[in-house]
Amino acid sequence: MATDIDLIVLATSTPDQPMPATACHVQAAIGATRAFAFDVEAVCSGFVCALIVADAMLANNPAYSTALVIGADTYSRVLDYTDRRTAVLFGDGAGAVVLGKVPGGKGLLASTLSSDGRGADLVKIPAGGSRIPASLHTLEEGKHYFAMDGREVRRLAAEKMPAVVTDLLKAADVTLSDVDLIVPHQANGVMLAELAATLGLAPGVLHLTVGRYGNTGAASVPITLDDAVRAGLLTQDSLLLLVALGGGMTWGGAALPWTCASTGRSPVPPTQVKE
Repeated sequence: MATDIDLIVLATSTPDQPMPATACHVQAAIGATRAFAFDVEAVCSGFVCALIVADAMLANNPAYSTALVIGADTYSRVLDYTDRRTAVLFGDGAGAVVLGKVPGGKGLLASTLSSDGRGADLVKIPAGGSRIPASLHTLEEGKHYFAMDGREVRRLAAEKMPAVVTDLLKAADVTLSDVDLIVPHQANGVMLAELAATLGLAPGVLHLTVGRYGNTGAASVPITLDDAVRAGLLTQDSLLLLVALGGGMTWGGAALPWTCASTGRSPVPPTQVKE
């Protein structure tokens, strides 16, 4: 029930408004009256970041036992449709998971988060914040639209995404052959094909939904995870990696063994199953 939720962590780079947090609107809409609600802004890495933050809060505060972690973005509201190289890549979407405490040996085996603010201009909406407030001039100049240096982002993705997988494998003390499924941020098909080739992945290990939904920002990882669950690609103790790269620049990932729920409903990751 919504009243069981202690935390709502919502990842988005297209919030409903500058303040308050969109998570607070979600809290009110679902009646999660006990929850503390806040947003995380790490662009397309947002869901992975929110998952790791929520996991840490559950692990370190006995007052928290259940967290709702959401990834949601509506890029259709901020795209410049005259920029065909960018606009055609994106979609709108939302996905969520519910996290709960689990016995030792379950939950996140490893996680990693990194950022490099020197790349802050590679993915951006220049105006609308306190640095460049919205004005007639910013509207005329199109500075409220999403902008991206696709070539440089692709170069960084080719460098950082394989490194995230390598770091997770090392931290979890497993090998790539132990991994059953990798759910990456669905940036675009070319970048994901390059990731699979770089890692030497067998067909089907890297799960893709980008061809159907496009790049849905922070929503792409939970949407693709849900798609994998519905397709029956995860069974008890399947080793799952979640990896993402986003504006900032930011990148990160998490490794976890899958646990099937015993409720008769769709299975959820092990950090999401209550004892």
